[in-house]
Amino acid sequence: QVQLVESGGGLVQPGGSLRLSCTLSGSSSTINAMGWYRQALGKQRELVAQIHSGGTTNYADSVKGRFTISRDNAKNTVYLEMNSLKPEDTGVYSCNIWLPAGVMGGQGTQVTVSS
Repeated sequence: QVQLVESGGGLVQPGGSLRLSCTLSGSSSTINAMGWYRQALGKQRELVAQIHSGGTTNYADSVKGRFTISRDNAKNTVYLEMNSLKPEDTGVYSCNIWLPAGVMGGQGTQVTVSS
């Protein structure tokens, strides 16, 4: 059974850090890209970070310099290291995997930045 398993969300104070991870299991398909979307209340869904098969990364302007995306190809896992978190980073973060056959999305994990 092909599935995405996300972990690492939670409650953190402003200025704090969290690390999200997402693992694709049950598939031997080539992975073209992996990334994280964020859905905040009342806002449009936003692609915050993406990493391509060759290692190229791209970030939303709002997280540049604070978030770092990385991947472990051997484990089919993508990580999102989030530092200097702000209240506006609050939202549901969902993992997306771009495969040759299409895109898979995870259920999401809640990140809340609040004092």
